[in-house]
Amino acid sequence: MAKKAETPPIYCVRYGSNLVGEMAADRERISELKEGERIRVDVRTGRIPSRLRFYFAFIRDVRKATGCAPTDKAFHQAIKLETGFTEDVIFRGHIIKVPASVSFEEMDEQTFGAFLQEALAFIAREYGIVPEDVEHAA
Repeated sequence: MAKKAETPPIYCVRYGSNLVGEMAADRERISELKEGERIRVDVRTGRIPSRLRFYFAFIRDVRKATGCAPTDKAFHQAIKLETGFTEDVIFRGHIIKVPASVSFEEMDEQTFGAFLQEALAFIAREYGIVPEDVEHAA
């Protein structure tokens, strides 16, 4: 069975009690709705892409400096396991922990912020490296 195509989200900015499309494309899609039509809005604050880019750049630098994992992805998975950002899976009658996703769809910004703090603390404890060390080296 073919997967139903998802409609991309419309991003808005709040002004008082009004939500206004953030970009021209968002406002154009809103203008296609009938005036006075009731619509459903699922409110989620947006993720901050630069924080996610910072995290992946930082773990890449730590991995290269320490040789702690064969790939950035493997190191990322280990960090999620160490920090408890996992999901329980029943496997052969046992509950095992698998790394959870940090994707924009699966993790809101507040949860990602908590994960990031835990990840930075783990890396500082385990490898003695903090973001300032990498920033100064660059």
